[in-house]
Amino acid sequence: MPAPVELHIESLTIDAHDPGALATFWAAALGWRVVDDAGDEGEIEVRPPDGVAATPLLFVQCDDDKRLKNRLHLDLRPTEDRDAEVARLESLGARQVEIGQSQDPLVTWVVMADPEGNEFCVLRVRQPQR
Repeated sequence: MPAPVELHIESLTIDAHDPGALATFWAAALGWRVVDDAGDEGEIEVRPPDGVAATPLLFVQCDDDKRLKNRLHLDLRPTEDRDAEVARLESLGARQVEIGQSQDPLVTWVVMADPEGNEFCVLRVRQPQR
């Protein structure tokens, strides 16, 4: 029998031209707080009111430009109003992007990009289970 796995995800690391600015954007977007601003990296961790933990986002300095669609992205699910959340994220510096989703009439999410162009999705509000 194999030994139990003793690993956990410490953080999701995101390359950034300006780690502090991107950390500040995501902190505002998610309602988290910046816990480390060392100049070349900033880390965001969740500050949940109910004590539930989440994987922190770690932003590290990288001079390379983003050129292609992300191979990993965040899916965000609002609790009340998707369109209001999209507008709020736009006011923080995000923008809506087209990656082919508008060609599919069944798409219920909005594809956006953060200030450095990293795509993420804002999903529809989850419908109550019957």
